[in-house]
Order: sequence, then structure tokens, then C-alpha cells
Amino acid sequence: MQKPGTLIKHDEISTDISGATAWKVRYHSSDVNGRPHEVTGLVIAPSGAGSDRPVMTWGHGTTGLGDASCPSAQPDPAREIVTYFQAESTQQIDYGVPGLQGFIDAGWVVCATDYQGLGTPGVHQYTVGRTQARDTINIVHAARAMNVGAGTSVGCMGWSEGGGTAAAIAELDASDYGDLTLIGTVPMSPGVSKFGIQIGGALFAAMDNPSIPPDGHLIQVLMGTQAANPDTLALSDVMTSLGIDIAETAWNHLPVHHLSDVFGRMYRLKGAILNYPQKNWDSWLTAVNAGSAGQVKPVCPVLVCIDLVAGGTVVPVTWQQAYIKGVQDLGGTIESREYPHDDHFSLPASCVHEARDWLTRHLP
Repeated sequence: MQKPGTLIKHDEISTDISGATAWKVRYHSSDVNGRPHEVTGLVIAPSGAGSDRPVMTWGHGTTGLGDASCPSAQPDPAREIVTYFQAESTQQIDYGVPGLQGFIDAGWVVCATDYQGLGTPGVHQYTVGRTQARDTINIVHAARAMNVGAGTSVGCMGWSEGGGTAAAIAELDASDYGDLTLIGTVPMSPGVSKFGIQIGGALFAAMDNPSIPPDGHLIQVLMGTQAANPDTLALSDVMTSLGIDIAETAWNHLPVHHLSDVFGRMYRLKGAILNYPQKNWDSWLTAVNAGSAGQVKPVCPVLVCIDLVAGGTVVPVTWQQAYIKGVQDLGGTIESREYPHDDHFSLPASCVHEARDWLTRHLP
């Protein structure tokens, strides 16, 4: 087993970001339970020589479970963020990094992991924050093996699923950080699974009500959690044979919104996707909590950026506030900013300038 963070390869790619050079990378990492895997992603750095540059590592939002959902495999991936719901979108997923040009102009190296399973073998461990967090810190270790001048001061930002990643990155083991110092992390509309499953809401409504078709995000939570815990959990605990057949056929080539549409249609045409009641549910809850942020006091300050339109259009504001209270109860240093005119998808571009300024203030 190669040490997590070991660089496997890096290939230069084109970018329209001014004054930057970009690479697609592949590197070693490990999951919530310490099992090794490989991950792909991007490293974007200011062109020319440099040393001891601060590093910002980005945790992207929900894209899907497999290779069709890989951000670095999209056209022109080293770019400012573009979301599926923008008129400019040409792909089925959100990809890119918010505020990328500003970070490069300010002299930061930017890392953007794809997460395990997105472009590499296996089902992506969706919403298993500790797995994604290890990928997000290990790409920084990999970048330090490249000639990009990456130093040891690291800030993190993440959105949606990546908001849960940005929360979990501050709760890793000392061995995960190694010689890196995490100076601050910015979860944007964070989907922290521990609090989401405690509070419930529309995402989990189909678990208790057979008259509601399951959303693709819920299917991904179930498949991702099971993928992280294959020895203790089985999809047959929670899904019918119809649901399992669709999921196992579709996971690698249907991004999240397409997956949701397929499950909704097949539910209407062919019937139940989920089991009622679910089996072995206590073990599922234990696994969700073990993979989530909200376990220990964060090692660095945290800034949560909250989207307020419609009470949180994807991640409910109640989930985000519960995470904040959870960190406060653990004795962590946490603050928040509210964005009353932003929904889930406009939030990253609106809050990134404040996030970058906040991270910059925490540099040594």
C-alpha cells in the first residue's frame, strides 16, 4: 500500500485562467475505514517559480456516483464554477472552482479533488465526509511533490456535499495532516450527514412514506454509505430488488439529476424502490455518523456560509444551523455568514470573495 498523498502521475492541461498552469493528477488516498484507493483531480498554480505558496483545497458538490460524474473529466475543467442550473451550462454536473482566478491572482495553489469513485474504480462513497476529507487533504500532499511551490499552510472550501467535506477535513487524524497546517475551512451550505439524518426533511421523507418517490440524492446516500461499509451493510437492507437492479445498472453512467429522473419514473411505472420497513437500520445510522463531521472539536476555525432562499433550497438551513451548534458544543471556533438573496446554486459565487478574504486573514 502506497502512503496516502503519494503522487502517481500529473499531466498538464489547458486552462483559460490568466497567469495559471493546470494539471490533472492521480494520487493515493484512503477511505473512512482506512482502505486504500486512488483518486484523480486538478492542481492549478500560478505560472512561474514560487515557494511556500498557500494552498486552497476545494471540496466540490454533488455530481453522482461514478465516472460520468467526474469533474476533472469535463471540458475545460480548470475553470470558474458553472452549475447545472445556469443558462451557460453544457454538462450534466456542476464543476469548476468558485473564485479560481482570484486565488491564482493572490498567489495561492488550488487543489480540486474528484473524490474516490469519480474517475477511479468503485462506487463513490457519497456524503461519507471523512472519505472525501482524506481525498481533499491528500491531494495537497500530492501537489507538494510537484514543482508548483506549494507550502504547508492549507485552507479549505467546500459546497453542498463538499460542505460536509470541508467540515470533516477539520476533524481528521493528525497523521492525515502530516506536515500540513489547516488554517481554516469554509463549508458553504454544508450537507453534514450526521445532522441531516437526525433532522430529516424532504430528502429522507421517502424512507417513511411509500407514497413518495425516492430522490436520487437519497439513493446516493444509501449506495455511498453501503460502499464504505460493505462488511456490515447490504443494499437489500433498504432497497427492493427493483431498486437495486436500477441502481447497479445506472450508478456509473448517470449523473445525479439524470439518476433522480430515472428513479422517479421507474417508481411510478413499476413500484417500490425502498423496503418498508428498512432492515438493520441501527447499523446504517452508526455508519452514517461514523463517516460524518460533528464528531470532535475542529482543529481550525470554521466559517459557514448559509443560503437563505426558501429556507435552503437543497440543504435545509436547519441542517446548517445544527452543524454550527454541534461545533459550538464541541468547543470549536465557528462563525457564520448569511446570504438572504442566494439559493444553493448561486451561493458559492456570491460568498467566495468573503471566504478567500477570511482564509487569507488566517494565514500565518
